[in-house]
Amino acid sequence: MELLGLDHLVLTVGSIDRSTAFYGGVLGLRVVRRDDRAALHAGHQMINLHQVDHSVDPRAAAPTPGAGDLCLVSAEPIDAVLDDLRRAGVTVVAGPVARDGALGAMTSVYVRDPDGNLVEIAHYPGEPGTRVPN
Repeated sequence: MELLGLDHLVLTVGSIDRSTAFYGGVLGLRVVRRDDRAALHAGHQMINLHQVDHSVDPRAAAPTPGAGDLCLVSAEPIDAVLDDLRRAGVTVVAGPVARDGALGAMTSVYVRDPDGNLVEIAHYPGEPGTRVPN
């Protein structure tokens, strides 16, 4: 078997509306609504949002809001990310800190989404606006 990468992941959330406001309105991900679900698009990857009280099959064994931990890559340097987060009133729980990501050294900050999921926002060094290959 040869796997090429990650297509999507699922976050179980308490409220689709509250989550899309955060991920779309604050973090700038493209939101696509589908009935009682939503998808968040970042580059060639997607995060599906499933509301905790709406059953979707198949699903994780114990879908729980707040159990997620994910990393999003920013084209902007961390200082610009911090400015955006401050303007939006989002509390940074850790960082900036040096981390090792899938493509090497990066700088990260950590925030929590409305359900308490840990969201790492990272930037790989290089020219401003550098895009990470997908």
